[in-house]
Amino acid sequence: MSLLSHFIVFEGLDGSGKSTQARRLASSLASQGKAVRLTSEPTDNPIGRLVRDVLQHRVVTSSKALALLYAADREDHLSNPGYGILKSLDEGQVVIGDRYLHSSLAYQGVSEDMDFLKTINDFPLPGHIIFIDTPVEECMRRIEARGDEKELFDKLEYLKAVRSAFLEVFATLPPGVRYLRVDGMLDADSQARQVEAFLNL
Repeated sequence: MSLLSHFIVFEGLDGSGKSTQARRLASSLASQGKAVRLTSEPTDNPIGRLVRDVLQHRVVTSSKALALLYAADREDHLSNPGYGILKSLDEGQVVIGDRYLHSSLAYQGVSEDMDFLKTINDFPLPGHIIFIDTPVEECMRRIEARGDEKELFDKLEYLKAVRSAFLEVFATLPPGVRYLRVDGMLDADSQARQVEAFLNL
């Protein structure tokens, strides 16, 4: 099993608060003088922008094609010689990811074969996964409060299935991966303290 020990990934439903906690951790580490890179998936790179076009209903494709696009974006995100995560880790940076391969297994796993998804997402695992577990109804309330058009997966019943898929996936993590579930209904400061204690910061 290939493990990226200085790669920390935040996972959760849309609206869970994971992006807020990823930013807070990056800021905290930077304030300690550590070299930090904060990144997210889908990326803002060419393949990732195509994924976003699908999510925002500007491009229509099949569920399987979208899963393959996510995997292609992830491969580029990880291995691109100019801006890849592996390059940042080799340079001594701590990389904080807002989503990684477990989002694909959870979100696409609702409609696609899990063996297929695991095959196309055979990437190195992060050393640390932090799951911000926020009730689906609260996530939907936050999504609606943003006032933006809902993305492809922003439906109550779908997100309930995604949350269940996340929990199933995290129940089978290999022993080398450190995992933390955070109650997303805690205030942001309390969540951040749990994250920092987990990471021994």
